[in-house]
Amino acid sequence: MIQFFDSAGVRIAYVDLHPEEGAGEPIVLVHGFASNYVVNWVNTQWVKVLQRAGRRVVALDDRGHGRSEKLYDPAAYSSDVMARDVVHLMDHLGIERADVMGYSMGARITAHLALAAPQRVRSALLGGLGIHLVEGVGLPLGIADAMEAPSLDDLTDPMQRMFRAFAEQTGSDLRALAACIRGSRQTLTPAQVGAIRMPVLISVGTNDGVAGDPHALAALMPNARAFDIEGRDHNLAVGDRSHKEAVLAFLDGRP
Repeated sequence: MIQFFDSAGVRIAYVDLHPEEGAGEPIVLVHGFASNYVVNWVNTQWVKVLQRAGRRVVALDDRGHGRSEKLYDPAAYSSDVMARDVVHLMDHLGIERADVMGYSMGARITAHLALAAPQRVRSALLGGLGIHLVEGVGLPLGIADAMEAPSLDDLTDPMQRMFRAFAEQTGSDLRALAACIRGSRQTLTPAQVGAIRMPVLISVGTNDGVAGDPHALAALMPNARAFDIEGRDHNLAVGDRSHKEAVLAFLDGRP
């Protein structure tokens, strides 16, 4: 059942789902751009898989997404601010430390969280984001323009069309998404990435043209490894069975 809390004045929607058996170690899920917790984590069966594995699953709708509050100032969407929403949610639920898994933009948020509050992150799972955490600034600014176009029919660029169609499919607030793209374009330096010392799993589809090389990113971290999601692009990699198997094995094996 969806609930709401106040994150420094912003109304954030979330779910707190207990495992099929026992209390369960918590894992916090952070979805990607133009998505929401249902599309990213429920429809792809992640929630069910994690609950069956004995995990307590906490998932939020990022600010500007899903049923969370919509904001129209790009400054409200910096990666550090969005990472603080995750910390505030953990505080709200009395969770001192958790595994945190993000996909795409959610992985960027997770990385910023791991750097800013390492004591709160038991492990970080970065899906759909490789070396572009360092060398890229997220999706092209043209995606913001696509959100502001009069209609999908006015767009010819394939990537712009893909993201506009997805945003419409998820019932998103297009103006809020445009602000999010413009405000969440923060990279980390190699030195900052190297300071992320908890166990990290970086999972990227081998046909993903958005994320960048996961092995190059893992090489910058002292305790990270990369997993190739074979034959999957950016959109299909998230729910892939091999991705789920790799995550469960990682969670079972990390300290």
